[in-house]
Amino acid sequence: MLRVDVGDLDAVTTVTRMMSKWGAPGEYRYYNVDFSREFRYCLEHDLTPLPKRALSEIHITVSESELVCERVTNLTIDDEVVTGDGRDVLETVATRVERADPDVLMMNTSDLVPVLYRQADRLGIDFSLGRLPGWQQLAGESTYTSYGRVGHSPARYNIPGRVIVDKSNTFMWNQTNLDGCLYLVKQSGKPLQELSWSSIGNILTAIQIQEARERNVLVPWHSWRHEKFKMMRQLHDADRGGYIFAPDVSLHEDVHELDFSSLYPNIIVTRNVSPEKIRCDCHADRADLPGLGYSICDERGYLPAVLEPLIDDRDAIKAEMQATDDPERYDELAGQSSAIKWILVSCFGYQGFSNAKFGRIECHEAINAFAREILLETKTMLEEHGWCVVHGIVDSVWVTSMDDTEQTPLDDLTTEISKQVDIRLEHEARYDWIAFVPLRDSDAGALTKYFGKVAGDDEYKYRDIEYRQRSTPPFVDDAQKALIAALNEHREPRSVCEELRSWLDRLHRGDVNPADLVITNRVSKSRDEYTQSTRGVAALERAADLGLTRAPGQSVSYVVVDDEKRSCDRVALVCENPTEYNVGFYRKLLIRATESVLSPLGWRKSRIEQYLSNHEDFSLQSFV
Repeated sequence: MLRVDVGDLDAVTTVTRMMSKWGAPGEYRYYNVDFSREFRYCLEHDLTPLPKRALSEIHITVSESELVCERVTNLTIDDEVVTGDGRDVLETVATRVERADPDVLMMNTSDLVPVLYRQADRLGIDFSLGRLPGWQQLAGESTYTSYGRVGHSPARYNIPGRVIVDKSNTFMWNQTNLDGCLYLVKQSGKPLQELSWSSIGNILTAIQIQEARERNVLVPWHSWRHEKFKMMRQLHDADRGGYIFAPDVSLHEDVHELDFSSLYPNIIVTRNVSPEKIRCDCHADRADLPGLGYSICDERGYLPAVLEPLIDDRDAIKAEMQATDDPERYDELAGQSSAIKWILVSCFGYQGFSNAKFGRIECHEAINAFAREILLETKTMLEEHGWCVVHGIVDSVWVTSMDDTEQTPLDDLTTEISKQVDIRLEHEARYDWIAFVPLRDSDAGALTKYFGKVAGDDEYKYRDIEYRQRSTPPFVDDAQKALIAALNEHREPRSVCEELRSWLDRLHRGDVNPADLVITNRVSKSRDEYTQSTRGVAALERAADLGLTRAPGQSVSYVVVDDEKRSCDRVALVCENPTEYNVGFYRKLLIRATESVLSPLGWRKSRIEQYLSNHEDFSLQSFV
């Protein structure tokens, strides 16, 4: 092992790439290379970037049209709208920031930073957002593909003395809160600004790096653990995911949902699944893994040591959440719990990621194999004690009582199963009813598409139906929720169709605000690469005409105004404040949402349309 010192941080990657050309690929391996500046500084100086006091925030929002013309005359600071010429706006922003002296600048887009500074340069104004003068660009915008999905990463900027959080580029902050992010700052050693734009896998890797350094282990530049030789039958048996029991398509009464607590992370911890311990040479003659025959070393692994503290913390946090009556404390704990959940969710998939620094495909296969055995064992025990499994997916099962059979109380049974598999099985919810939705073109059940009424509470659970889909307009969201409420009240399709009629009538009368009909789609290619004339392409063309750029991975929001056209006049962008909409197009969306609600009862689109055409007289409800 050779240590190489370089003149400055920028030379680390340059020198490494030069050295990587020496010899054959893989002849030399490189460590501690691709750390960011801030993260490396904290690692090498043994510093924690966790702040020692409460952080203050200020929120700045600006419209896209203001950024495009690079002359900001209107923006919002917290709840105050600031307008005026370019000079007035700059002076107001600088004054408000200096007076509030915030630690964190929350922006709807960090592209505002260079625009404001360039505007100040043109006007000859001394302007600063930081606690010291100046700003810098840390990275340019980029497009990437992850698990087949195109994403877009905007440019990142830095100002001295303050954290910039770009709300368009912060998964973790949007999914948790400041308290959740600060928990991960402590665990990962990443500064808050860097953590805010980091992916889940990036944060998990940082936590793993902290554990590696505790063990005096260097961090590889690239993952180099090759996949060990497998027989053809082993490859076949290993290349499977978790078990899924096909849902019984119908509306089921009195259903219980049971979930394993953090199943995959707990499999890692309880079964000692770790990259350096699976298929170890010291126990090569053992077959510890069911169905695959892999050995797992007895010595405690690295990955369980990383995850066990997170699992313990989340269990303690959830227990405190149940005990506290303080709303502020509850929100703080909820943010921390959510942050841990996302890290635990990713730890399994990251083992199969080819670029994971500490990943290994055999770990991914082993976790799935254990999960399959656990779910099968659980199903068997439930059925032996009088419970029928109506659906099951990887770590969750939905059960209802068998007819003419005595049931073991679920509290007793979940305790017994938990002891048997050494992972806690929790009673997640009880439903007055739950409906499993079939596929659009088949009677088979859609694996993750269902909705139901939570027992003893005025609450519903929705999964993967239109209401939970990002592209669905708010009007259709609200309609589908009302349709499900009608189903809950009447338990038959005709009343749901009458509820649908009232929403269709509003649509036909023109009583719907176009802002409630906005569709948001993610762009997967540049405009010139599309060959079909879709609504999304029309929106891209319209955006280009207005000088608004959309890179692959970004989103475009629009209202359909004339679906018969194939030009960009087919839609209107949100920023154009449309005043009209295409009734026929949105009628189809309402019918589609209704089909998701009624298909578990056997009513498909054709039958819904037939009912509507055979009952032209409007009910009083349609005029409410």
